[in-house]
Amino acid sequence: MRKIKKPESLADQAYDLIRKDILLGKLAPSEELPEEKFAMELGISRTPLREAIRRLATDGLVILQTGKPATVSSFTKEDALHQMEVRKLLETYNVEQVVQHVTPKFLKNLKENLKLQKNAAENNDFHDFIELDREFHLLLADQNPNIKLCEMIHTINTGVNRAFLILANTYPISAMEASGEHQDIITALEKQNELAARKAMHEHMDNIERRFLHYYEEG
Repeated sequence: MRKIKKPESLADQAYDLIRKDILLGKLAPSEELPEEKFAMELGISRTPLREAIRRLATDGLVILQTGKPATVSSFTKEDALHQMEVRKLLETYNVEQVVQHVTPKFLKNLKENLKLQKNAAENNDFHDFIELDREFHLLLADQNPNIKLCEMIHTINTGVNRAFLILANTYPISAMEASGEHQDIITALEKQNELAARKAMHEHMDNIERRFLHYYEEG
């Protein structure tokens, strides 16, 4: 683990570094995060570290325990599928609504994100890809005027983003597949075709679930 640099927020930097280590698998599921050890490794006091760990717990990446160190969350097959069921409902409905709110700036942002996704996939940059993948879905949510729905999609994408890491061993294939599915969603939105947008998102969600199942079958 690397020591953080000032003058940025110590809590923000601790959050980013620990989160990245979780996403990259450097911190394993169920691994403990003792405050004294991590504060020393990061070169900070326990106060900003505790704030970072609380944020990670809110994201679903860490589990807080009374009287014990926090631990890295672990995802079972059932956890992943249950989250995907909820996510599929939210995101499919959302993209139907977003069709009515398509703007040139919105499409431009989606296309720029997709370009970066493809670059990350081609360069086998796992961390950047999963961040861009999450950002793509948050861009879709942010275009919806329903703030509560937007907040729900932000929350579920954080959890699913963590579960998606399980697919690291098939990442090169799944990343390219996912970016192609994102292209289909953009194409439907560009045409303002509600039926096509719904179909593209539904297929994307089904394929994410298939990739989850493939991991467990192979494992």
